[in-house]
Amino acid sequence: MVSTPSISYKSSNIKEATLMDLYLGILKPRMVEEKMLILLRQGKISKWFSGIGQEAISVGATHALLKDEVIFPMHRNLGVFTSRNIPLERLFCQWQGKMMGFTKGRDRSFHFGTMDYNIVGMISHLGPQLSLASGVALAHKFKKENKCSLAFTGEGGTSQGEFHEALNVASVWQLPVIFVIENNGYGLSTPVSEQYRCKTLADRGLGYGMRAMTIDGNNVLEVYNTINKIAKEIRKNPEPVLIECQTFRMRGHEEASGTKYVPKELMEAWSKKDPLSNFETHLKSEGILTDAIIEEYRAKFKKEIEDGLAVAANEKAVVAETSFELKDRYAYHVPHLTKEKNSNKTDKRLIDAISDGLRLAMEKYPNLILMGQDIADYGGVFKITDGFTDLFGKERVRNTPLCESAILGISLGLSIQKCKAMVEMQFADFVTCGFNQIINNLAKSHYRWEQNADVVIRMPAGGGVGAGPFHSQTNEAWFTHTPGLKVIFPSNPYDAKGLLLASFEDPNPILFFEHKALYRSLSEEIPDDYYTLEIGKAKLVEEGSSLSIITYGMGVHWAKTAVQEMNIDADIVDLRTLYPMDFETIAASVKKTNKVIILHEDTMFGGIGGEIAAYISEHLFEYLDGPVVRSASLDTPVPFSTVLEKNYLPVDRFRKQLSDLLAF
Repeated sequence: MVSTPSISYKSSNIKEATLMDLYLGILKPRMVEEKMLILLRQGKISKWFSGIGQEAISVGATHALLKDEVIFPMHRNLGVFTSRNIPLERLFCQWQGKMMGFTKGRDRSFHFGTMDYNIVGMISHLGPQLSLASGVALAHKFKKENKCSLAFTGEGGTSQGEFHEALNVASVWQLPVIFVIENNGYGLSTPVSEQYRCKTLADRGLGYGMRAMTIDGNNVLEVYNTINKIAKEIRKNPEPVLIECQTFRMRGHEEASGTKYVPKELMEAWSKKDPLSNFETHLKSEGILTDAIIEEYRAKFKKEIEDGLAVAANEKAVVAETSFELKDRYAYHVPHLTKEKNSNKTDKRLIDAISDGLRLAMEKYPNLILMGQDIADYGGVFKITDGFTDLFGKERVRNTPLCESAILGISLGLSIQKCKAMVEMQFADFVTCGFNQIINNLAKSHYRWEQNADVVIRMPAGGGVGAGPFHSQTNEAWFTHTPGLKVIFPSNPYDAKGLLLASFEDPNPILFFEHKALYRSLSEEIPDDYYTLEIGKAKLVEEGSSLSIITYGMGVHWAKTAVQEMNIDADIVDLRTLYPMDFETIAASVKKTNKVIILHEDTMFGGIGGEIAAYISEHLFEYLDGPVVRSASLDTPVPFSTVLEKNYLPVDRFRKQLSDLLAF
């Protein structure tokens, strides 16, 4: 027989009103859940992740925090939402996919946030929430607000890389954030014995140099007292703290999975530690609760639930409207193009133009924080931020651990708190380590629950420098396939500065690609002061009539050299922005020349050239006097040998393709 210690409550130092709030805080989500399980069986909601038996953690933690401190809950934290007094009808509409919910039918269950109640819900990948909470905590520390944030995860989530990255960065930066592990015994059907080897999960916090402890997650007073005490401490003296709450999942991972894999004696033992019945018994023994009071509140909550369900039932189902769906990919933004105020110009290389743009953005936006590996005193591996710590301080120019995913999550957390963020990938290749945060958090947040990601991710990319497979990729196509992102790839210093500054004005997530081989190889006179260029607008950099070359980045220079040396009269369209793309400028050129070749450094298959070619074939076929030609790098990784890399890049093949197309 499995035994579990009984719950020992210590309530002498807690006001009676607080004790009642905590009790009602547990009762309400329990009653809501019991009703939801009925509706699930009736087919009125599609799925349910039960938190029955774990309510003390959500309720104790939420009541311990200030109402304007942000909480990051998971599937089984209904008590967070009810404790923050979210109207039940809105929750019911959310679970039924109706417009009155928080995601307009675009996401389900607790996959939403609402800053009206200072709650940021989860995504299915679990771990990323911890980094978002760290970002909110960084904003509090930066603004000296004396607040903290709190994020939940399960014992299964502690196996994810994001858990370790988030804890490491929070500890290195001493951020006021509380990480709460709900250790409920199982990750779906996987027991803790197959999830980790340490004696307690609190041991993991000690490994990152932070305070950590294990408490009884079914004891609402222990949860409340512990978190209340820690929150008060870290508001004054910022530091992260890890709390492992031992509890048990009394129902399946979700209702369809059941609990047959759980030993019967384990279920029976933990059922005796039910946080509701035990606390109820304690308050009765203290003379605070009576059966009459319990029935009074049960009747009140039952009516509130039924009234909320009636409102939700009368709410119309969502109606699909394509323009509405497309509009909500991005936060609303009307760009106001800024022209330079004076005529002072200086000869600047691409690297100088980018550095100049960053400096001007930092001066304009005091809430802009730069983050990246080695970008502080060292100035970055390319020296773009050299001298920035002297100008703006290390609070705003932050060296990061090698934790790309956590830093990207922190950037979204900063945005949640109305800060701006720039993340420098030391090389664009390294962005793979943060792919999940970009694709599933930054890109989708506004579409899902109207939270913009005011983040610019700088991406030093490109080959031609003999750097091999992991420092030479042009991986822009990975991101042009992701709605919600904007992707920019300038080819010259003037455009780089103007588009970078425009990127900081735009409140949406932007991938800003910079070709490393162009950093110091070309220069031009550009304005010294602040100016912006239109994102999403291509530029005709050469005019001709024999054919159109559609390209961007390094491709612009390959094209210019080729047409000059081959004496070809051609349009060269520099896309500049890859998503959203300026098809209008492309169409105008194709209609004029009637022949088109698309050139990019990225590999051929799945490259952005295929999308442009498809558009031209579908919409401009009648104007074509030849096939739509694509010129791209080989479908191999980027080789290290300069001989092999020369063969990999499309430069020589492009010239032959130009000749063949002209002769067609």
